[in-house]
Amino acid sequence: MQFNHYGGQAARLAAELVNLPAPPAPAALEPLLAAHEILRRDLTPAQADELWAWSRRLGRCFGDQDLGTRVAAVNDLLADASSSPRITMHDGHAPHLHYSAPGADAAAHIRAVTAAGLAFVVCNAAPHRLGRCARCDRAYVDTSRNGRRTYCTVRCANNDAVTRHRTTRRGAAA
Repeated sequence: MQFNHYGGQAARLAAELVNLPAPPAPAALEPLLAAHEILRRDLTPAQADELWAWSRRLGRCFGDQDLGTRVAAVNDLLADASSSPRITMHDGHAPHLHYSAPGADAAAHIRAVTAAGLAFVVCNAAPHRLGRCARCDRAYVDTSRNGRRTYCTVRCANNDAVTRHRTTRRGAAA
């Protein structure tokens, strides 16, 4: 499944924020934001705390749930992150959308982008692609061709398969 920059990259950033184990320091967020092509990464400690709270809200959008619940959760995020999307040509190439207002602080930009990314996946890919790992419960965006992924990584899938195999063998030996 191919996603555009804001849809796929931003939705994956949302999943990464959800998977943070503890409130991060601004310096700890910088590599994560850079990996997801966020250009404005200059966060204050207060903004990092704000993004931690935001990440807990993003988490409600992942995993098995009915469509109405997922849509309501994404709409709540969109409402709280609302800004005026704008078409820009700042890179000198083709026009593209920016989901945060010019001059918005880095945290506001990240909130707007992640909310828009989740909305993109729900509307243009498939809502069930915002999943939770069947083994470890980490959030992920399913970008597989058939959209049937159930694990966050191949490692989790393999570890779960080994566990099931060993359980089956123990049962057969008893």
